[in-house]
Amino acid sequence: MLRTITQLSEAKAELQRICDRIHDDQVLHKEATVREILQSVRRQGDRALLHYTAEFDQVTLELGGLRVSGAELDAAYQQVSKELLDAIQLAHRQIESFHRQRKPKSWVQFGDDEVVLGKRYTPVDCAGLYVPGGRACYPSTVLMNAVPAAVAGVPRAVMVTPPGPDKQIDAAVLVAAQEAGIHEIYRVGGAQAIAALAYGTETIPKVDVITGPGNVYVTLAKKLVYGTVGIDSLAGPSEVLIIADHLANPVFVAVDLLAQAEHDPLAAAILITTSMTLAEQVTREVEAQLVNHPRRTLTEKAIAHYGLIIVVNTLERAAELSNEFAPEHLELEVEDPWALLEHIRHAGAIFLGSDTPEAVGDYLAGPNHTLPTSGSARFASALGVETFMKHSSLIQYSSTALSKVANAIEILADAEGLPSHRDSVRLRARPKPHYP
Repeated sequence: MLRTITQLSEAKAELQRICDRIHDDQVLHKEATVREILQSVRRQGDRALLHYTAEFDQVTLELGGLRVSGAELDAAYQQVSKELLDAIQLAHRQIESFHRQRKPKSWVQFGDDEVVLGKRYTPVDCAGLYVPGGRACYPSTVLMNAVPAAVAGVPRAVMVTPPGPDKQIDAAVLVAAQEAGIHEIYRVGGAQAIAALAYGTETIPKVDVITGPGNVYVTLAKKLVYGTVGIDSLAGPSEVLIIADHLANPVFVAVDLLAQAEHDPLAAAILITTSMTLAEQVTREVEAQLVNHPRRTLTEKAIAHYGLIIVVNTLERAAELSNEFAPEHLELEVEDPWALLEHIRHAGAIFLGSDTPEAVGDYLAGPNHTLPTSGSARFASALGVETFMKHSSLIQYSSTALSKVANAIEILADAEGLPSHRDSVRLRARPKPHYP
C-alpha cells in the first residue's frame, strides 16, 4: 500500500505532486461557488446563513438559533467527563504558558538630539475563530486559536463552528471555548461562516482577523476576504514528514504516519529513511495497524494516494528533500536529532526524537498546531499571539534633530517630485519667526 522510492528524481516528482494536491480544476470551480456564497451573505446577512446551513449541513435553524445559548454552555460541563475536563484544563495551561513567552512588547529608544523611536503593539478589537466540525470534534483547535487571542488581549473574540445534525455543538468544544474565555459562539460553518465574520450580519459581528483551519471552501473563503480582514494562513490538508535512520522503531514510525493519514483523505504521510530494512518494516507495520483501525477506509485512502516512503543514502539528503517539501509537521526519529536539526530550514513544527510524536504538539505541548501547509512553511509560521496583534511605529524628532537631517529629506523629496513633502520639512527647519 505504501509506495517505496529510491530514485531521487522520482522522489522529487512525487513530493511535488503531493504538495500540489489541492491545486486543480475542481478548486477553481469551487472558488466560483465560494464567491457566490460571500456575496449572498454580504447582501442578505442572517437569512443567507440559514439558507446555506440548511443546504450544506442539512440543519434547519431559526433566526434566533444561530448563537449558542448560555444554558447550552452551562450544560456542556455536565456532558464531559472529569478526565476530559482535566485534560482540557492541562492543555489550556500549557498553551497559555507557551504563548505568554511569545507576546511582543512595545519599546522605545532615546537617541541623540531628543530623537525617540519605537514600536507599539496593540491587539485587534475583535477576532473570529473558526473551528471545523464534520468528521470529528476538535476542542484542541479551540484552545490553539482562543488562547493566543486571549494572551494578546483581544477584547472580543467570537467562535463559529458547524452544527451537528441535532443542531448541537459538541460538548467538549463548548467546554474548551469557555475554559479559554470564549462565550460568544455561533452554530455556522463553511464559507458562509467566514463571510459572516468578514462582513458582519444582523447577529454575527464583523471581525478584524479570522483564524482557524477548515475544508477547501473555508480556505478559499479566507483567501477571498483577505484584505477586508486579516487571516492567519491558508491551511491546506494536513501532512507529516518523518526522517528516520536505521535505529528508528518501525512501530512508532508506522503509527505516526497513520496518525496523520486518519485526519482526512487528502492528508499526506511521508517517510524518508536511510534504511531499506526500516522501509520494509514500516510498510508491513502500517498494513498490520490498519486491520482493525476504526477509520480504516478514510485512512487507507490517504495512504494510497498520499503515503510515500523514500530511501536515501544520507540524512543530509533526507534533510534536503524535506526542505524542498517544507512540511507542516516534521519528525526527526534519528539517533541525534539536534545534529540533524542544523540542516533543517523549512518546517511548521519540528518534533525531535523517538519519544516526541506529533500528537504531543497537536494537544498540549504548548506551541500552536495551526501550521503552514502545502509548502508555505518556506515563508510562513505557526499561528501565535502576533496573529492577533499589530504594531505602530513611534517617531518623535526635536527641532534640532530635524534641522540636522532637513537637507537630506528635501533632496529626496525633490528627487521624487513631491514639493509639499520638501516644504513640510523646510518650513519647520528654517529659523522660527518671532510674533509680537
